[in-house]
Amino acid sequence: MISRYNKNERMSQVVEHNGTVILAGQLATDTTADTAGQTQEILSRVEELLALAGTNKSQLLSATIWISDMDDFTAMNDVWVGWIDAENPPVRACVRADLITPDYKVEIQVTAVK
Repeated sequence: MISRYNKNERMSQVVEHNGTVILAGQLATDTTADTAGQTQEILSRVEELLALAGTNKSQLLSATIWISDMDDFTAMNDVWVGWIDAENPPVRACVRADLITPDYKVEIQVTAVK
């Protein structure tokens, strides 16, 4: 069975199948925030969405992070390191990408288990 949460006509924010929970890429709503601020907002939303599906950050399997400017990598990474469950870090990829508009600095997508 597939469960979908926070869906609309074009996508779901969370999809669960056989105990695997996949989140859509998350962007900040406050595009005036710097990279650290956007990262913090995104990770807070990730926690909320994981909880909606009955899991949490200690159950992360993987994360993909898109960042618009690699000069901001340290700012993003410092927030990530402070947020992540250090005993259960997921695999991670981080790549530079042009996001929807230049105001977006970071996008994060994760997969977890229940």
